[in-house]
Amino acid sequence: MPERSLQAADRRSISARISTNSAALGPNTPSTPSGWRSIPAKSPGAKYGFRSAKNKAAFDAEPAKYEPQFGGYCAFGVSKGKHVEIDPEAFQIVGGKLLLQYSEVGRDDFNKDAAGNLKKGEDNRPKLVEKKGK
Repeated sequence: MPERSLQAADRRSISARISTNSAALGPNTPSTPSGWRSIPAKSPGAKYGFRSAKNKAAFDAEPAKYEPQFGGYCAFGVSKGKHVEIDPEAFQIVGGKLLLQYSEVGRDDFNKDAAGNLKKGEDNRPKLVEKKGK
């Protein structure tokens, strides 16, 4: 099963805070919002769609720079050893990495010990992939 892609906004738009009207397509995003065009891109295990050719080109040049960490699951959830769905509005950039969270409250809880929770997430992620296959 492919890893999940960012559900509502492309990472380039988020990381640069250019706009929030881009769409990324993945297993949990059945279609692009009405009136939007999506420019597709693939990365191993995920499919993405972008609002502009410029954003797609930047992604194609450095996909690892823009892909969400932890397979697109909630960073705080992964730090607790769980795969948790995300709210694409509750994202953050930590150490140049895109982290998605299940809510703004979850993001605040994660940030109480961001470095420690990031380390726990990095330790837990391989175990979750082995256990759940994604």
